[in-house]
Amino acid sequence: MTQTKKRIAVYPGTFDPITLGHEDLVRRAAYLFDEVVVAVAGSTSKSTLFNLEERVALAQDLFTSYDNVKVVGFSGLLMQFVQDQSAQVVIRGLRAASDFEYEFQLAGMNRKLYPKLETLFLTPSEQYMFVSSSLVREVAKLGGAVDQFVSKSVEDAIVKKLKVSL
Repeated sequence: MTQTKKRIAVYPGTFDPITLGHEDLVRRAAYLFDEVVVAVAGSTSKSTLFNLEERVALAQDLFTSYDNVKVVGFSGLLMQFVQDQSAQVVIRGLRAASDFEYEFQLAGMNRKLYPKLETLFLTPSEQYMFVSSSLVREVAKLGGAVDQFVSKSVEDAIVKKLKVSL
Protein backbone atom coordinates (compact mmCIF):
# COMPACT_ATOMS: atom_id res chain seq x y z
CA MET A 1 0.00 0.00 0.00
CA THR A 2 1.36 3.42 -0.91
CA GLN A 3 1.06 6.27 1.48
CA THR A 4 0.22 9.67 0.05
CA LYS A 5 1.79 12.76 1.51
CA LYS A 6 -0.56 14.97 3.48
CA ARG A 7 -1.20 18.24 1.65
CA ILE A 8 -0.63 21.03 4.18
CA ALA A 9 -1.11 24.73 3.47
CA VAL A 10 -0.23 27.66 5.69
CA TYR A 11 -2.35 30.81 5.54
CA PRO A 12 -0.31 33.53 7.26
CA GLY A 13 -1.43 36.95 8.33
CA THR A 14 -1.81 39.41 11.14
CA PHE A 15 -5.59 38.88 11.19
CA ASP A 16 -6.20 42.07 13.20
CA PRO A 17 -9.09 41.50 13.16
CA ILE A 18 -9.92 38.39 11.21
CA THR A 19 -12.54 39.31 8.62
CA LEU A 20 -15.24 37.50 6.67
CA GLY A 21 -12.84 37.68 3.71
CA HIS A 22 -10.21 35.75 5.69
CA GLU A 23 -12.87 33.24 6.75
CA ASP A 24 -13.91 32.81 3.11
CA LEU A 25 -10.34 31.98 2.07
CA VAL A 26 -9.86 29.52 4.95
CA ARG A 27 -13.14 27.78 4.12
CA ARG A 28 -12.11 27.40 0.48
CA ALA A 29 -8.55 26.32 1.32
CA ALA A 30 -9.93 23.72 3.76
CA TYR A 31 -11.73 22.16 0.81
CA LEU A 32 -8.51 22.00 -1.23
CA PHE A 33 -6.01 20.76 1.38
CA ASP A 34 -5.79 17.99 3.95
CA GLU A 35 -4.77 20.54 6.57
CA VAL A 36 -4.80 24.33 6.69
CA VAL A 37 -2.71 26.11 9.30
CA VAL A 38 -3.91 29.64 9.98
CA ALA A 39 -0.64 31.25 11.03
CA VAL A 40 -1.25 34.35 13.13
CA ALA A 41 1.83 36.56 12.99
CA GLY A 42 3.10 37.81 16.33
CA SER A 43 6.09 39.92 15.47
CA THR A 44 4.90 42.66 13.23
CA SER A 45 5.76 46.21 12.37
CA LYS A 46 2.05 46.95 12.39
CA SER A 47 0.36 48.52 15.39
CA THR A 48 -2.34 45.98 16.26
CA LEU A 49 -5.68 46.41 17.98
CA PHE A 50 -5.54 42.89 19.44
CA ASN A 51 -2.48 41.19 20.90
CA LEU A 52 -1.30 37.84 19.53
CA GLU A 53 -3.15 35.72 22.08
CA GLU A 54 -6.42 37.56 21.39
CA ARG A 55 -6.04 37.21 17.63
CA VAL A 56 -5.28 33.50 17.93
CA ALA A 57 -8.29 32.98 20.23
CA LEU A 58 -10.65 34.85 17.88
CA ALA A 59 -9.50 32.76 14.91
CA GLN A 60 -9.65 29.49 16.85
CA ASP A 61 -13.22 30.28 17.84
CA LEU A 62 -14.21 30.78 14.21
CA PHE A 63 -12.75 27.51 12.93
CA THR A 64 -13.67 25.03 15.69
CA SER A 65 -16.06 23.21 13.36
CA TYR A 66 -13.30 22.49 10.82
CA ASP A 67 -11.48 19.22 11.47
CA ASN A 68 -8.66 20.12 9.10
CA VAL A 69 -7.99 23.71 10.21
CA LYS A 70 -5.74 24.67 13.07
CA VAL A 71 -4.77 28.12 14.28
CA VAL A 72 -1.24 28.77 15.51
CA GLY A 73 0.49 31.95 16.58
CA PHE A 74 4.07 32.40 15.39
CA SER A 75 6.89 34.89 15.35
CA GLY A 76 10.03 34.93 13.31
CA LEU A 77 10.59 33.93 9.74
CA LEU A 78 7.50 32.58 7.97
CA MET A 79 9.54 30.09 5.93
CA GLN A 80 10.90 28.51 9.12
CA PHE A 81 7.35 28.21 10.44
CA VAL A 82 6.19 26.68 7.13
CA GLN A 83 8.96 24.08 7.31
CA ASP A 84 8.15 23.34 10.97
CA GLN A 85 4.56 22.62 9.88
CA SER A 86 5.76 20.32 7.04
CA ALA A 87 3.72 22.47 4.66
CA GLN A 88 4.24 22.64 0.91
CA VAL A 89 2.01 25.63 0.17
CA VAL A 90 1.47 29.16 1.42
CA ILE A 91 -1.95 30.66 0.76
CA ARG A 92 -2.08 34.37 0.01
CA GLY A 93 -5.21 36.39 -0.63
CA LEU A 94 -5.43 38.86 -3.48
CA ARG A 95 -8.20 41.42 -3.25
CA ALA A 96 -7.18 43.70 -6.10
CA ALA A 97 -4.51 44.11 -8.73
CA SER A 98 -2.72 46.47 -6.35
CA ASP A 99 -2.04 43.51 -4.01
CA PHE A 100 -0.39 41.49 -6.75
CA GLU A 101 2.97 43.26 -7.08
CA TYR A 102 3.78 43.01 -3.37
CA GLU A 103 2.53 39.43 -3.12
CA PHE A 104 4.47 38.42 -6.24
CA GLN A 105 7.70 39.78 -4.74
CA LEU A 106 6.96 38.04 -1.44
CA ALA A 107 6.31 34.73 -3.22
CA GLY A 108 9.64 35.02 -5.04
CA MET A 109 11.53 35.74 -1.84
CA ASN A 110 9.81 32.88 -0.03
CA ARG A 111 10.65 30.46 -2.84
CA LYS A 112 14.28 31.59 -2.71
CA LEU A 113 14.36 30.91 1.05
CA TYR A 114 12.47 27.60 0.75
CA PRO A 115 12.62 26.20 -2.83
CA LYS A 116 10.12 23.39 -2.15
CA LEU A 117 7.42 25.94 -1.37
CA GLU A 118 4.57 26.90 -3.67
CA THR A 119 2.48 30.02 -3.19
CA LEU A 120 -1.20 29.77 -4.05
CA PHE A 121 -3.08 33.00 -4.62
CA LEU A 122 -6.78 32.94 -3.83
CA THR A 123 -9.22 35.73 -4.42
CA PRO A 124 -12.04 36.23 -1.95
CA SER A 125 -15.66 36.02 -2.98
CA GLU A 126 -16.93 39.18 -4.63
CA GLN A 127 -18.67 40.52 -1.52
CA TYR A 128 -15.34 40.54 0.36
CA MET A 129 -13.06 41.97 -2.36
CA PHE A 130 -12.80 45.37 -0.64
CA VAL A 131 -12.66 44.18 2.99
CA SER A 132 -9.37 44.60 4.82
CA SER A 133 -8.51 44.44 8.50
CA SER A 134 -7.14 47.97 8.46
CA LEU A 135 -10.37 49.34 6.99
CA VAL A 136 -12.43 47.41 9.54
CA ARG A 137 -10.32 48.86 12.38
CA GLU A 138 -10.70 52.37 10.98
CA VAL A 139 -14.48 52.08 10.60
CA ALA A 140 -14.80 50.66 14.13
CA LYS A 141 -12.58 53.35 15.69
CA LEU A 142 -14.77 56.00 14.08
CA GLY A 143 -17.92 54.38 15.50
CA GLY A 144 -19.14 52.73 12.30
CA ALA A 145 -20.84 49.35 12.10
CA VAL A 146 -18.57 46.45 11.11
CA ASP A 147 -21.09 43.60 11.30
CA GLN A 148 -21.08 43.15 7.52
CA PHE A 149 -17.27 42.67 7.51
CA VAL A 150 -16.61 40.40 10.52
CA SER A 151 -18.30 37.57 12.39
CA LYS A 152 -20.43 38.36 15.45
CA SER A 153 -17.78 37.12 17.91
CA VAL A 154 -15.16 39.35 16.27
CA GLU A 155 -17.53 42.33 16.26
CA ASP A 156 -18.18 41.78 19.98
CA ALA A 157 -14.44 41.66 20.66
CA ILE A 158 -13.90 44.90 18.73
CA VAL A 159 -16.69 46.64 20.64
CA LYS A 160 -15.27 45.43 23.95
CA LYS A 161 -11.73 46.47 23.00
CA LEU A 162 -12.73 49.91 21.80
CA LYS A 163 -15.50 50.28 24.38
CA VAL A 164 -17.82 51.72 21.77
CA SER A 165 -21.25 50.72 20.56
CA LEU A 166 -21.33 50.07 16.86
